[in-house]
Formats: sequence, structure tokens, C-alpha cells
Amino acid sequence: MPATFDEFVADRLDGLLRYATVLTDDPYLAQDIVQEVLLRAQQRWPKIDSPPTYVRRMVTNEYLSWRRRLSVRRVVSSSPEVLDLVSPPVSDHAIEYDERDAMLDRLAKLPRKQRAAIVLRYYENYSDEEIGAVLRCATSTVRSQISRALATLRETGSSSSVQPTGARK
Repeated sequence: MPATFDEFVADRLDGLLRYATVLTDDPYLAQDIVQEVLLRAQQRWPKIDSPPTYVRRMVTNEYLSWRRRLSVRRVVSSSPEVLDLVSPPVSDHAIEYDERDAMLDRLAKLPRKQRAAIVLRYYENYSDEEIGAVLRCATSTVRSQISRALATLRETGSSSSVQPTGARK
């Protein structure tokens, strides 16, 4: 957890801006809200017990206050492009685990030699010659095993959504 206010802002600013932008549908209003909240939080910093929760609650309350003050609401699209202007999207680690588990399930269904060839190629970054030495077969056999394995993997799932790490082109 960040010890100083400056460390907190450096660590959490993008997330606060994204949160405020989603609330307001207006990136400029979101920046104003976050700026005001951070100015007040800086003054109270030594007294704040749980900064992430407290500051997020402050952003929410400030948004609700701004909404009450606005007599005319301006509608601005919260498309991904608008959100990306404010800050880059944060990846969801759960999706990465789901993709990894799906790939492991698909690999488990391959014949043993094909699975070994794929793992050595894409997860260990071995060359065809090195794989051949490990599997005790010719490099042409390695290429054949990998080709068959990739064809099977493509048939059993969307290869575009799950790619082995270090995949070669």
C-alpha cells in the first residue's frame, strides 16, 4: 500500500479517472471530480485509514453532488475510445486464467507426442532440432507433430482467443 499521498496518486490516478469517467459519461467532468477529491484527500491524508476505499467513496459522493448541481445534463458517449483517452484499460486477470485453463484442457486432449512437441515449441521456445533431440525423432517428424497438433487445437476451440505464450510466426 502506498505510504505517501504522491505514491497513492501515482498508483491509483488512472483507475480513479476511469471510474469517474464511467460514472459521469464525460471525461472532462471526471477529471474535475477526481481533481477536487484528490485536493481534499491530500489535506486529510494523515487521518485516512483505508485510502483506496475512502477516495473511491469520495469520488462517488462528489459525482452525486455534481449530478444534483447540474441543471442540464450533457450526454457524452462512454465508448471504449473515450475511456481509452482517459487511461488505458486494466486487464482482467480472471480472463487470463480462464484462457490458460482452456488451453491446458485443449492440450490435455492431444496425443502425448503432439502435446510434448507443442509445449516444447511454444512454452519452452525450443527449435525443431532441439525438440527432435528431446523426443528422439527427426525434425520433419517434429514439424508434422506440431502441424497436426495445431490443426487439432484450431478445431477444438477458437485459436484467436487463446494463443500459447511465445508463439512463433
